[in-house]
Amino acid sequence: MAKKVKGNRVQVVLECAEHKESGLPGTSRYITTKNKKNTTTRLELKKYNPILKKMTLHKEIK
Repeated sequence: MAKKVKGNRVQVVLECAEHKESGLPGTSRYITTKNKKNTTTRLELKKYNPILKKMTLHKEIK
């Protein structure tokens, strides 16, 4: 019988860095997946923030 292999993909949460510093209420968060073997560092992606109404840098949080 074959073993079940757990994948290297994990879910990560991305949170807006600019919004956090601005002091406005609310948060902009996205959930995505990443491959742990290929991407060992924390993700940083430009995503749309609907509260600030512009593209901002979203960083991976733990």
